[in-house]
Amino acid sequence: MGENEKADRQTFATVDDLAQSTANWICKLALAREKRFAVCLSGGSTPRKLYEALAALSDFPWPRSHWFWGDERFVPRGHPDSNYRMANEAFLSRVPIPRDNIHPIPTEGLSPSESATAYELTLKKFYCGETLDVRRPLFNVTLLGIGEDGHTASLFPGQISLSERTRWVLDVKSPKDEPRITLTHMPLESAGDVVFLATGPDKQCIIGRAWAGDEALPAARVTPIGRLHWIIDQAATPRAGSNGRQPS
Repeated sequence: MGENEKADRQTFATVDDLAQSTANWICKLALAREKRFAVCLSGGSTPRKLYEALAALSDFPWPRSHWFWGDERFVPRGHPDSNYRMANEAFLSRVPIPRDNIHPIPTEGLSPSESATAYELTLKKFYCGETLDVRRPLFNVTLLGIGEDGHTASLFPGQISLSERTRWVLDVKSPKDEPRITLTHMPLESAGDVVFLATGPDKQCIIGRAWAGDEALPAARVTPIGRLHWIIDQAATPRAGSNGRQPS
């Protein structure tokens, strides 16, 4: 049985319901830990709703939380396409997180290759190790999306980045030839909980393929050391027959 067949799947009537429920769940996970709590963030419109819901939670343990990114477009932090900018506007600038606990991917004053190397060093320093151990996750929660082509983070179909098993962070090009920085599968999978968030009817087909285990899709190849979750809205639910099975 593949990981996506074993995954926890939750469907919500609206994006707002999805965002609020997921925020409450992440808060519960954070409160259950006495030590630092690390989250790897995703970009996109669906996570923004979640981040705004997180910002409204008064009991989140912000001072011991740490925030990283699964990928970033190679643009300045103030650019409209910046994943950092979106998360900062949605919640990081609105809650009492120590600035040293926010770990954006560097995109200014460096080449893409230098940026990837620098962020890998940041992750290894936080982890206090050079090699990921399945008994000790890098992140408590990793948030991911899925593109209509099946990409996740900035891991795109058919690219050599999918087979990388040494580097934690790579500089890559999107199919539109845009430079990006992305975590590889290894650090993305090193989490107690890996969560795919997806909304809207445009995601029905690709989610169906991912749930069916289509390994041509980078998202379907995510095999976390912890638990895998798919949290979607009703509009994104694959239609009967689109993947050979009904969602659980």
